[in-house]
Amino acid sequence: VPLGWLAKAAEMLNAKNKVPQTAIPAKEIAKRFKISYQTINHYTDFSLFPVLFKRGNVRFYNARLIKERLKAISELMEEGYTLRLIRKKLIGI
Repeated sequence: VPLGWLAKAAEMLNAKNKVPQTAIPAKEIAKRFKISYQTINHYTDFSLFPVLFKRGNVRFYNARLIKERLKAISELMEEGYTLRLIRKKLIGI
């Protein structure tokens, strides 16, 4: 068996298993943005945080989108909007 084939197969597996740089796991969101894991779950269930992909039980999100959404949610909550109205304003549901 040529070694080139083995190296190519390993490279393909590594490329397939790489996490995009913009992807952030839920636990890192909690740490970085100082919000609870339960809040992340709630916002995910409420469609405010779309999941990019899952690896086992770990959900990954778009870091830039999460940052923007958290800023918008915070501002709109300060103005007195409910989460339902915020969702409608941000994503139209």
